[in-house]
Amino acid sequence: MAPRPYWKGYLKLSLVTCPVAMSPATSESEKVRFHTLNKATGNRVVSQYVDSVTGKPVKAGNEAKGYARGENDFIILTEDDLNAVALDTVRTIDIEKFVPRDSIDWIYLEKPHYLMPDDPVGQEAFAVIRDAMDADKVLGISRLVIGRRERAVVLEPRGEGIVLWTLRFGDEVRPEDDYFEKIDEDSDPELVPLVQRLIKQKTEKWSPTMAADPIQESLLKIIAERKKALKPRKRAKGTGEGPAPTSNVINIMDALRKSVEADIRSKTKAL
Repeated sequence: MAPRPYWKGYLKLSLVTCPVAMSPATSESEKVRFHTLNKATGNRVVSQYVDSVTGKPVKAGNEAKGYARGENDFIILTEDDLNAVALDTVRTIDIEKFVPRDSIDWIYLEKPHYLMPDDPVGQEAFAVIRDAMDADKVLGISRLVIGRRERAVVLEPRGEGIVLWTLRFGDEVRPEDDYFEKIDEDSDPELVPLVQRLIKQKTEKWSPTMAADPIQESLLKIIAERKKALKPRKRAKGTGEGPAPTSNVINIMDALRKSVEADIRSKTKAL
């Protein structure tokens, strides 16, 4: 089941508008996550904002955004101030122009998102925009506010939906000539066919397993071994219940064990 979308708004092309929903196309939720613990007690370590002068913790209601205009001199902006400058692109993806499908260099593509209709009534308008772009082999260029920053985005028709890529800002991409200009352009014409033979021998169909994370797999093995090595807690005499846990370590390990077992079962079924 697809996760709930984290953004909802409208896709617009001239007078054609339809409600859409957007979700990240990638996820790191399956990665092994670690908590920072107090090694002496096994308890989790929590972080909090502390006043740099008084040294006292700051309550969430007292936190604010500040723009530095000098040393220890800030202009405070409230949530109302930030909302007042919200752009139309907070809720609308208005396609401004189109470019040929192969004209955007891959290095500008940052993060992919799945864009889909959010209302049965708007599915026809969504499909018309998608199919027209696909037929003309073009990508749509628009802008969208993400994380309080307006980002340039590109829309790519893909199957029944649209993939929306956020684009890196132009000043974030370094010119490749600065790094490649001193490389010798000529290669030995007699050696190229030999390398081509090697390439042919090693050419396979793409598979997601080619991008597997060996460190992740090794961590899961270590965690599974540590879990087996842990001795079970003894039940307290005279009661039907064991002693209350003194830390969150066991809970974390139980959760990781379930993750490891689920991963093993899925791999077994795949065999």
